[in-house]
Amino acid sequence: MSALLHPTIALLQSSSLTSVVQKEIERQILQGTLAPGSKLIEAALASQLGVSRGPVREAFRMLEEAGLVRQEKNRGVFVRDIPLDEAVEIYDLRAMMDESVGRHLALHIAPEQLKAVRGMVDAMEKAVKAGDADGYHLLNLEFHDRLVEFTGNRKLTAIYRRLINELSLFRRMNLADAKLLPISASEHRAIVKAIASGDPDAAGQAMRDHVLVSKERTVRNNTPQQVPDAAPAAARRKALTHA
Repeated sequence: MSALLHPTIALLQSSSLTSVVQKEIERQILQGTLAPGSKLIEAALASQLGVSRGPVREAFRMLEEAGLVRQEKNRGVFVRDIPLDEAVEIYDLRAMMDESVGRHLALHIAPEQLKAVRGMVDAMEKAVKAGDADGYHLLNLEFHDRLVEFTGNRKLTAIYRRLINELSLFRRMNLADAKLLPISASEHRAIVKAIASGDPDAAGQAMRDHVLVSKERTVRNNTPQQVPDAAPAAARRKALTHA
C-alpha cells in the first residue's frame, strides 16, 4: 500500500515537472522546431514528452506570459508570429536598454563576470569555425542574457527576457546566413573589449550599435524584394518608337 504524498510535496513535484515541460517547449520554439504560427497540440506534446496534459497546459500559460505563444479562444494555442513593425519597435527599445547595460557594466562588471563573457565569445568563435549555426544562436542568446543579468537588476532582466523571446525567431533568421556569423562574433568581441576598457560611452555605444545593426538585418530579411515592373517600361519604349 503506497503512502499518499503530502500536498506540498505533490505541488512541488508538479511545479518542477511543469518547468521542465515549459523549458523543453521553449527550446523547440527557439531552435525553430516549432515554427511561428504553428498550432501546439496539447495531447501530442504530452505524449512526446511522456507527461500528462496538465503540465503541458500550465506550460502553455507560462509560455504565453513569456511572449512565445498566444492562446485563441475556441482555436487553441499557437507559436507567436510577430509582425515586422512590432519587431522593429522591440529592437528600438532593446537598443536603449542595451546601451544602459553597457554603460553600467563598464563601471561595475566583476573580474569573474568579465572572464565568463570572454569565455562565451571564445565559444561563439569556435562555433563559427565549426559552422555550427544552432550552437552559435544559443550562445548568442546566452551572451546577451548574462550581460543583462550581471547588472543585478531583476526587473530589467525579466523585461529583457520577454523582449528577447519575442525577437528570437527574427534573430535566428538574421544568423541563418553563415557569412554573417564571423561578423556577429566580431561584434560580440568588440562589446566585451569596450566593457573591459571601463569606458561607459564606448561600451554603451558598442551594445547599442550591435542591436541597431541587427534591426537593419531584420528589416532586410523580412522585406519582400521589389521586382521591377516591365510593363510600364515596355509602354514607354513603344511610345518613343511611335513619337
